[in-house]
Amino acid sequence: MVQILLIDDDLIVQMVLRKILLEQGYEVIVTQDGQEGITLSKQLRPAVIICDWQMSGLDGLDVCRQIKSDPALAGTFFILLTSRTTVEDRVTGLDAGADDFLLKPIEVSELKARVRAGLRLYQAVQDLQKVAADLQIQKDLLELEFAEAADYVRSLLPPPMTGKVTITSRFLPSRQLGGDCFDYYWLDPDYLVIYLLDVSGHGLRSALPSAYVQNLLRSQSLESTNFYQPHDVLRSLNEIFHMHEHSNQYFTIWYGVYNHHKRQLVYATAGHPPAILLTANPGGAPQVQQLKASGFPIGMFSDAKYVSDRCAVDAYSTLYLFSDGIYEVTPLDGEMWTLAEFIDLLVSTNKIINPCPIDDIVQQVQALSGSPTFEDDCSLLQIYFG
Repeated sequence: MVQILLIDDDLIVQMVLRKILLEQGYEVIVTQDGQEGITLSKQLRPAVIICDWQMSGLDGLDVCRQIKSDPALAGTFFILLTSRTTVEDRVTGLDAGADDFLLKPIEVSELKARVRAGLRLYQAVQDLQKVAADLQIQKDLLELEFAEAADYVRSLLPPPMTGKVTITSRFLPSRQLGGDCFDYYWLDPDYLVIYLLDVSGHGLRSALPSAYVQNLLRSQSLESTNFYQPHDVLRSLNEIFHMHEHSNQYFTIWYGVYNHHKRQLVYATAGHPPAILLTANPGGAPQVQQLKASGFPIGMFSDAKYVSDRCAVDAYSTLYLFSDGIYEVTPLDGEMWTLAEFIDLLVSTNKIINPCPIDDIVQQVQALSGSPTFEDDCSLLQIYFG
């Protein structure tokens, strides 16, 4: 049954209004004190409150303000009883939070109509609140599922590597999920695979193809592919990954194979930023090599060609492999950073023999942009060849 709270210190008005409302089938609670009306409102949460403007003690405006300031009661329809008829008075009442007015002397039919109108609005508010609550539940469930998906994606990434080669990495998606992915593992005791790919876009839409490609490479399920030859791996990926089959998405990739015995790195790229090889130089700053070979992003052109290049890796060299999100940041006091400026940072932070801690590099970029998050997905690998 619909509850209506009547607050009026005039006993005759109380009796008349209560009788009329009871005849309409409403449950009516009556009080002649404004403060008690507020207390009853919080306890009962009535659908409609009819309150006299002028009362001894707490008047109707104060009662209205306190009730409307309570989030749990903000949807309650509030009618002010008043003999005031000026526009200024109505503005004052509306500013206090009143939803409607009922002029004295009270017209019975008008009372009934205004209560019915108030109940319609009250029910509409209740329906909207229910929809909002349901949407919040769905949002919470989606966020939980995204968090679980993000945990799964992170679980696919390799742990730090020690031994013949030391590798540390950081994965910083711009959202919970991102299109960056990387891996490193030994094909055999002498050959180490290292790659990083970056799918266009952000979020789940990019994370799914990223994980798909990683699983293909890790399981070595690309048929007729020589995984020791980077250009052949990129060729095979381009043959099976087509933009029109993946929502017009493509990805860039840097793929390398390191021969520990020969200390030689063979690599190929598909539209990806170059890897940066820093070689220790006892006489000063480390020597810099940008490792990049020609090749369009995977999935962009079905007839794209890829080539491998190679370089020697001296002792105490450090290789940095990254997605463009690590350097496409905007400093607080300047224009967007460039790859050249990021390379300068790598050079300035690396010592003659031991590489800079990877977190120091990330923190310096974050400090530059003034934000702990990146605008684009960001991955950074640090490979140290002792």
